[in-house]
Amino acid sequence: MNDTKISKFISLILRHKPEVINAELNNNGWLLVDVLIKGVENKFNINFTLEDLKRIVKEDNKKRYSFDDNMTYIRVNQGHSVKVDLELKPIKPPKVLYHGTCKRVKNSILKEGIKHMNRQYVHLSKDIETASKVGKRHGELIIFTVNSESMYMDGYNFYRSENGVWLTDYVPSKYINEI
Repeated sequence: MNDTKISKFISLILRHKPEVINAELNNNGWLLVDVLIKGVENKFNINFTLEDLKRIVKEDNKKRYSFDDNMTYIRVNQGHSVKVDLELKPIKPPKVLYHGTCKRVKNSILKEGIKHMNRQYVHLSKDIETASKVGKRHGELIIFTVNSESMYMDGYNFYRSENGVWLTDYVPSKYINEI
């Protein structure tokens, strides 16, 4: 079985649809590792072990997943469409952050700002390279700068997920510029 296919399934479960394996995330987005392993085994009709799961987590280039200290629970670091409390604390962001997306939404963003859409937060990147990788997935690339320092000074909260993605609830258009 292909690790990429399994990883995408795990991401689906932990971000959007735990009910696919008859599971439920706790309030902080954690799922019992044993429940996830059984769900993967049933979905793909394979023998899937904790070692397999550890390998997928370790080799994930976006560092999407985290285990708790005892390796009993697992969750994704951000990107949920289900409501969870990731226990993130507000922190001061860099002066500028970046948002990569597709050109077809340019006018909407410049008019209405960047909304979290079906996710819990707006995702922002610390550099243009990362924003480019994210944006290319959606179509013809466009990158916006976000004046995060001004937003922060105006009372907007920012969070940084465990894998370094910057998160906020909403980015008003007045803080956005096209690169």
